[in-house]
Amino acid sequence: MNRIQVILSIDMTNLPENFQELVKHEQEVLFKLKEDGVLEHFFLTNTKDAAVMILKDIDETEAKNLIESLPLYQLKKNVEYLNLTKQF
Repeated sequence: MNRIQVILSIDMTNLPENFQELVKHEQEVLFKLKEDGVLEHFFLTNTKDAAVMILKDIDETEAKNLIESLPLYQLKKNVEYLNLTKQF
């Protein structure tokens, strides 16, 4: 089964005033993706300026569209997509 690993880092230097609202909305979207079976794993870095997500059952184009629709995407510093094949 194929997976896509997404690493999304955000710029923490110039956070908008509504940052906490964005975080709350982001969590709601991520919980929905988990319920729908698209988001398999979600990790934050210790510094909380980046997230690592493992997505399943979608292709890279769908993954990009999904990530670009996340509330915190507007604060992105960098985003990487890695296509993975689960071995075991």
